[in-house]
Amino acid sequence: MAARTGHSIKAVLFQVHSIAGLILALLLSVIALTGAIMSFEDEIVDHLNSGIMQVAPRPALMPDELVARLTAGQDLGKVSAVTLSSDPSTALHVRFARDERGDRPTSLYVDPYDARVLGSPRGEAFFATVRRLHRWLLIPGDGKGWGRPITGTIALGLIVMLVSGLVLRWPRRAGSVKMWLKPNLGLSGRGLHRSLHTVIGTWVLPVYLTMALTGLYFSFEWYKDGVTWLLARPHAAAAKMATKPPRPDGRAGPVAIGFDRAWTTFQREEGPRFSRALLTLPAGAGTTIRIRSWGKASLLETTRDEFRIDAVTGQLVSAERFTDKTFGEKIIAAIYDIHRGEILGWPGKLAFMIAAILMPLFSVTGILLYLSRRRLRRSAPPPLGRLVPGE
Repeated sequence: MAARTGHSIKAVLFQVHSIAGLILALLLSVIALTGAIMSFEDEIVDHLNSGIMQVAPRPALMPDELVARLTAGQDLGKVSAVTLSSDPSTALHVRFARDERGDRPTSLYVDPYDARVLGSPRGEAFFATVRRLHRWLLIPGDGKGWGRPITGTIALGLIVMLVSGLVLRWPRRAGSVKMWLKPNLGLSGRGLHRSLHTVIGTWVLPVYLTMALTGLYFSFEWYKDGVTWLLARPHAAAAKMATKPPRPDGRAGPVAIGFDRAWTTFQREEGPRFSRALLTLPAGAGTTIRIRSWGKASLLETTRDEFRIDAVTGQLVSAERFTDKTFGEKIIAAIYDIHRGEILGWPGKLAFMIAAILMPLFSVTGILLYLSRRRLRRSAPPPLGRLVPGE
């Protein structure tokens, strides 16, 4: 009885695994390959633009004067963010807000000493398109459209496939490393496809599971809130759900704000510890500038400090330092680096990239197995006692 029940459960899992694989094979391959392309995006972009990212050090200008000189007589769009470096030989990176059509003008590298435009970063538009395809499948609305929940649903489907595949593959000799990890290349046809599919699935299962579980964090608010509740301190979780503070009295009308006061306060707070800082103007009518800074010893994108400073008064509104976070909060902060394998350094990024590249092969072998099963069913003789049409 137990054996029959186990067989029935495996039969159901097999159908679920097959159907999910057939539906998601193409989409999973697209998402995986675009993720692989982005694995070393920073290194590629830095290499492509090495000629316009370096300047000769001279007496520096304040950010507001730089922006004023840059935009004087030029219709470049509204400046939304600037990235400044503590290295005097590094160019300023300027980003612009979206226009009325929702398009974002290309960013610029600018000489921080005279506001001379050095050029637009090569590769930026390409990687932006790849990122939109990876995250939202190029569906209109980007993160606010249907693309976000669709890619999240695909991630859930991948988890179902991984778990069901592991249960279906579980061998009688579970302790045999050879059975788990070594494909039988001496086979051909269906046997070879099955060996490659199951063994590749075993190799990449931990990576795919990590990608899917962390990817869900960026797809569903309920999942993000659950992870925050599980790992963060209660007050930190409450802070994430808190609304923005109201504007102080006396600022009822529009206020023209710049970077200078916030930049001065930030330099006073951080001193020489930072290597680069991203200053972002508020998207709405607020006056609080967000500054993200990376230390000189920071190796990861997410090991950063974050400050919020009132652009009018220069008052420090909040300071969130990475070193002050709890272990759980650090995991949440590093979830993007975990998603792409960068938490393990460049070997981790390389391993995750290779696993992503293997997704199409994994999908193709699964489809070939499905097609071969259909051929076998069509060619199989009918069961005894069953009338064949025409008899």
